[in-house]
Parts: sequence; structure tokens; C-alpha cells
Amino acid sequence: MSIAELFHLPEAFKLKDSDANRKLIGAAAAGQPDAKAVDKLQTLRIGEKISDLQEIFVAAHAPKLLIILQGMDTSGKDGTVKAVFGQVNPLGARTVAFKAPSNAEKDHDYLWRVHQEVPAKGEMVIFNRSHYEEVLIARVHEWITPAECEQRYAHIRDFERMLSETGTIILKFFLHISKDEQKSRLQERLADPAKHWKFDPQDLAERAHWDAYQDAYERALKATDTPYAPWYVIPSDSKTQRNLVIASIVQERLESLQLSFPPGNPEFSKLKVV
Repeated sequence: MSIAELFHLPEAFKLKDSDANRKLIGAAAAGQPDAKAVDKLQTLRIGEKISDLQEIFVAAHAPKLLIILQGMDTSGKDGTVKAVFGQVNPLGARTVAFKAPSNAEKDHDYLWRVHQEVPAKGEMVIFNRSHYEEVLIARVHEWITPAECEQRYAHIRDFERMLSETGTIILKFFLHISKDEQKSRLQERLADPAKHWKFDPQDLAERAHWDAYQDAYERALKATDTPYAPWYVIPSDSKTQRNLVIASIVQERLESLQLSFPPGNPEFSKLKVV
């Protein structure tokens, strides 16, 4: 079984806090000494491999890669970008952090601003939050009706199918964190003045809706998991395990493309630099 298959959204999916701390791969899963350090080093090495594969990806100028990171506050979206994708060449990669929509964005359909940010040929784009906010926070706060939410699931499936059919590879990662771990991370930010910049008082307000968010995530993931845009449920109480799993799945998918550099130009070999 591939690592992607191991973490693909299960058929009978149910969010449980106990699953957020599972360690299924790497040294931690094997109970090795110094497992954290070993797995961090392995993630670093995979990151180097992803960087090498990205160079071929850019040179081939054919596929497009869209990576979606979703999760509750403090689940580690920023940390994942740094740990897994920190070595890729920024000339061929972008990270997009979706915030509250502007007035101009509100004047269009909710997918308008998202479509503008999808990857071009040979580009890797990472969404730090995404269009899924429109069926998560919008559902939790009842800004849309249940019927409108179901309609949006269909919109999203069609949108992602269109992207897939026009050459975009889509990998969607749900960073599954437990309520206790979120409490610990929020408290850590409050206790350390150097981390206050990471804290948003709104995080506490949203935490009060924890159960509603868990329900919204369950529904959204089940409704939008497709062969062309699969969801992977990543245990994220352990930052080390989270990063290793995501890096491994990205590496697997890039290697499966069996990309190669474009053929050389015979005329170039005749040229000499003077």
C-alpha cells in the first residue's frame, strides 16, 4: 500500500480526536530511538527530492500542481509550507493564503478569486486555506443554507474536475488536530510575546464552534473526495509526523508522473562560448 492510499479519506470517515495523534510511518511508527530527529531528517531529504523533481516539473512545462492545505486554526498550514516546500524554487512555485474576501471579490461568485490563483503550466501552487472556507466557516455560521451548501459541493466538484481535465494535479490535505492540542498551541502563543503576532483573538471565538466545524469538515470532505481531487487526512498533533506524511505523498505523486527533462537542442551543442 502506498502512503497516499494509507492516508486517503476512508469510506466510513468519522473525525475523532484520538486519530489526530496517530503515527503510521517513519521512525515514530517503528518506535525507534530519537524518532523525532530521524523523521525530521527524512522530511528534509524528501524536501530536497521534491525540489529536484520540481526542476523537471518546471522544465517539462506541461503539468500543473495544486496543493490544498485545510485545517483548524493552529493545525500547521504555515509550518507545512515551510517544512515540506521550503526548498522548492520560488520561480516555479507560489503560496496563496486566502483571507476574508474583499468587496470586489464579494461582487463576483465565490470561486472567482480562487480561479485566478490556480497554477499555470509547470507551476506548483499551494493554497493555505482555500475555496473550502465557503463550505466550512460559511456553513458553521449559517451564512448559507444547507441547500446552498450542497449546491456549493457540486460547484466545487465541477470546478476541480475542470482543473483536472485541463492538466492540473490536485492534492488536498486535511490537517487533523485534536481539540486538546489546539488548546495547547493557542496557549503557547499567548504565553510567549515573540509569538503574539501569530495569535488572532478570533481564533478563540472560532474554537467555541469546535463541534460544528468537525461536522462541517466531515460533510465537506465526504462530499468532495473524488478520484481526480482526493482528500488525505493527515494526523497533525505531531508536527513531525504531519510534515513527513505530506512530503511523502507529494514525492510519490511527482515520481508517478515519470517526468523527464525536454530533449536537448542539437544546434546548441555546436555553439561555443568565447
